[in-house]
Order: sequence, then structure tokens, then C-alpha cells
Amino acid sequence: MSNAWLDSVNFNKDGLIPAIAQDADSGRVLMVAWMNREALQLTADTKTAVYFSRSRQQLWHKGETSGHTQIVHEIRLDCDADVIVLQITQIGGIACHTGRESCFYQRLELSGDAPTWQAVDEVLKDPKEIYSHSDEQNTAHIKTQKTSNLSQESALKNSILQQLDAVLSERKHAAADSSYVASLYARGLNKILEKVGEEAVEAIIAAKDLAVCQNKDNNKNDHGNDFAEARHELIYEVADVWFHTLVGLAWFDISSDEVTHELGRRFGLSGLEEKANRTS
Repeated sequence: MSNAWLDSVNFNKDGLIPAIAQDADSGRVLMVAWMNREALQLTADTKTAVYFSRSRQQLWHKGETSGHTQIVHEIRLDCDADVIVLQITQIGGIACHTGRESCFYQRLELSGDAPTWQAVDEVLKDPKEIYSHSDEQNTAHIKTQKTSNLSQESALKNSILQQLDAVLSERKHAAADSSYVASLYARGLNKILEKVGEEAVEAIIAAKDLAVCQNKDNNKNDHGNDFAEARHELIYEVADVWFHTLVGLAWFDISSDEVTHELGRRFGLSGLEEKANRTS
């Protein structure tokens, strides 16, 4: 993807631009965050929201901790080119770190003697449940993975896939101009498969680039910025492959559960044994 379009954006003196995330269906404003040039580029490339954290001074992929990813359908720039609006689908229905749908949950109450801010939106999930990742929980999670029960993290990942299944299924019946996925469905299976192939090639290129950076850094005994950026790029290219593959599965009404069940069937079975058990 060409980067020329980024030159039209008026980033502030700190290299940032405010980004408003708006629900694509309801139109409700869910949150406001900041993007730098790289975050905006990654958002356009991956079709998922990537922001820049001013407090941590690093890129922040929405949902990387909570699992509440934002699928981006449209990116708009205002007349002064200094504000971004994202039309998104909020996975999990929670955009705010307080466990609410929107960060804008306080309304100014003017009926009393003096104006006061009132919280008018309910908490959908306790933030402690969303963000609690203590060392003890991580240790327990590792042990739990060895059992047949799903761990909390595995359940969350499974939930994300199921929610994506639901969104993709809904997009199959939407107007072609209403979202990126709907436009893919309107253009047919060949276009979807073309995108899977295109994203797979980009993932391969990203992996090769990361290998080059890794070899350079190993010679210096230090993983530098180039390595971190290349690693980041590979993660998002693979996410693109997975996403478009899910679009292809949804075309045939195949859910992600059916794929994870197949992987579960193979768990503990050697690759050679699994191949030998296959029928022609």
C-alpha cells in the first residue's frame, strides 16, 4: 500500500492526530485516542484499530490486553485534515477501560441547583475481570493448559473468533457499500480467495524481513528498533491472513469453531500419525 496518502494528514507538533472511534451501525461515539503516522498506517493495512499511547510512548493495538478489538470499516479525515474518524465494529461491545460500551458514559445533569456529571451507562463487565493478569494467574493458566479444560485466555480468544463469525455472517447480507467485508462478499468468492493469497504473500515477505533483522541483531547481540518494527509487521500481516481466511470460511457457512475442533482433534497426535490416518 502506497504511503503518499499519509502526507495529506496534518499531524500535530508531536506527530499525533486525534482519532474518534464511532460504532458503524449505531453511530455512537465510543472513544477518542491518538494516532501517529505508523499507527494510522497499520490501521489502514490491518483494518483493525491501532493507536499511539502517549503515556507509554508506544503503539497500542486496541484489544491487545482486553480482547476488545476494533474492526475498522472506514477511515475519514476532516476538512482541516487534523482529526480522524473511524467507523468500527467493537468486538465484545466494550470500548471503555471502565467496562462500559463507550468512554462517553457521563452526562451533564442540568435539572438540579448546580450542573453535575452523572454516569448514565451501565458497566457491562468488571474491569478487574478484563485486565487482571497477575503472576499467579499466569502460572495457573500454564498449568491449566495441560488439562482438557479451556483456560480463561483460551476462552477469550475463542470468544473473539465466535464474535468475528457473527460479524462476518451479518456482513454477508449487508449492502456492498456498507463495509469492507460486505464489499468483498459482493465481489464474490474469487475476490475473497485473491485477498487470502495476497495477504499470505505479504505475511511471507514480512517473515523474511523479520529474519533479516533478526540475523543483523544477533550479530550485534541486541534487538533494535528495526527488529521490533519487523516483528510487529509480521504479527499484523498474519492477522490479515487469518481474518481473510475467516471471511472465506464464512462464505461457505463454516464457523471458526469447526476449525478449532479439528485442531483439537489433532492435539497430542504426531504429524506423521495424523497424515497416515487420513483417507484419500
